[in-house]
Amino acid sequence: QVQLVESGGGLVQAGGSLRLSCAVSGKIFSINAWGWYRQAPGKERELVAVLSSGGSTYYVDSVKGRFTISGDLLKSTLYLQMNSLKPEDTAMYYCAARKSATGQADYWGQGTQVTVSS
Repeated sequence: QVQLVESGGGLVQAGGSLRLSCAVSGKIFSINAWGWYRQAPGKERELVAVLSSGGSTYYVDSVKGRFTISGDLLKSTLYLQMNSLKPEDTAMYYCAARKSATGQADYWGQGTQVTVSS
């Protein structure tokens, strides 16, 4: 089992920055990829960024150049640095972990709310 606990969400003005953190515990060496998802009211959940165990990254087009996913093994923490935030980035953000190379996540955090005001 892997446990994920997000923090760092909040209210920020457009153009501002936030850094989300995800504290990880449990059998983390069973994990092949780590990711951040988001879900806005009335919309489907969206994959935002992925960090593989090999260090490769993926970003959805809408956040490329603005968001950066990273991990700190010593602190057992996954991060999502979000810059130049836009109102359309407003959503509940979830940390997730996947045991396989592809497919859906196996473990989820409880989410942290990000609200960007215009």
